[in-house]
Amino acid sequence: MKKYNIGLIRVVSFKDEKLLNLHGDIIERCYPNLNVVSKAIPDQPFGIHDDETEMLAVPKIIQLAKEWKDLDGIIVSCAGDPAVEELKKILDIPVVGAGESTALLTRRYGDIYGVLGITKEIPRAYRRILGTDIIWPCDVEGVTSTLDLMTEAGRKKVIERAIQLKELGAQVIALACTGMATIGIAKELEEICQIPVIDPVVAEGLIALYEVTRRSEVNEK
Repeated sequence: MKKYNIGLIRVVSFKDEKLLNLHGDIIERCYPNLNVVSKAIPDQPFGIHDDETEMLAVPKIIQLAKEWKDLDGIIVSCAGDPAVEELKKILDIPVVGAGESTALLTRRYGDIYGVLGITKEIPRAYRRILGTDIIWPCDVEGVTSTLDLMTEAGRKKVIERAIQLKELGAQVIALACTGMATIGIAKELEEICQIPVIDPVVAEGLIALYEVTRRSEVNEK
């Protein structure tokens, strides 16, 4: 089995190695031919949760990606896809964002979409790909950062919002924060709501696998 080396960029400045590598571990379990190494941008302990924190993060993501060597592809593990478009123009390897990946898979499972994240504004890729068939609201009251999701109260609020989206007519729920993959809530939400729930880390891994495999096959022809 051919192995591909993937660099995964975390936008929360985790010092805990287990948390830092968690998204990569999830991807490697789902897709064994991806070998994932994770790095985090500096000085953003609360990650990206608004326009200001995204603006701070973008140059850090670009610098980190440009310095990385010997990779087959890069994943920016954030639903807002910060710096993804810029990196696609700079690098000659596939660059994948969690948001675009999640939204693309979401379209497969229904026509009315619940988007569940931590910001009042729905991330750009979700709006672009899912269009006007998104049920509002998309944020979770009282949850404003990835760290909030790691509390019992934050988890409970996410479940409550998912139930509300289902009641409002959502046929599928797209998680719009990779921190929800960190707390492993997608499966629980599927069991409670009885509709598909798209995990952004599983989604970004799938798209990355397709991209690097496709590139490899094209180069071998």
